[in-house]
Formats: sequence, structure tokens, C-alpha cells
Amino acid sequence: MTDLGRVGVWLLTASAAVIVLEVAVAGVWAGRLARRARTVALQVQGEQALLQADVEKLRALIEETRRLWQPYERALRWLRHPLVAALLLSLRRRWAGR
Repeated sequence: MTDLGRVGVWLLTASAAVIVLEVAVAGVWAGRLARRARTVALQVQGEQALLQADVEKLRALIEETRRLWQPYERALRWLRHPLVAALLLSLRRRWAGR
């Protein structure tokens, strides 16, 4: 075998060793990443449960607020009417002019 052939064999062997080393490092990184992903998934799941509980509380409070405003619904509907708003603006201008 010539010197050039020997150099080629050594380069092939070295490159194969480097590839094996890279695969090992990638495996270690993938294992660490998988562990971190599981940890984050558990944290997200816990936060999601807290968030869901808060959403349920908020829905209950909104329903309670709606129930409490029921007696005033008719008056509020009248007050939101455009003619009532125009009348109130007109009265404000009249009172301001005095």
C-alpha cells in the first residue's frame, strides 16, 4: 500500500471515530432535552390546572354579576337608547348655558 493509501485509511478511521463521538454527544443532549421537556410539560400541566380553576371562578363571578344586574336591566336598556343619550346631552348643554 502506498503512503497516500495509508493516509486515506487513517483519515477514514479518524472520520468514523469523530462521527461516532458526535452521535454519542447528540444522544446525551437528546436525553437531557427529553428530561427537560418532561419537566416543563409537568409544570405546564400544573399551571394549566390553576388557570382552568381561575377561569371557572371568573365564569361564576360573571354569572353572579349578571344575576345581580337583572333588576336594573330594563333601566339600563332605556339609558343606552340613542334618544335618551341625545336628551341627556341636550340637558347638559342647557344647564351649562345657565
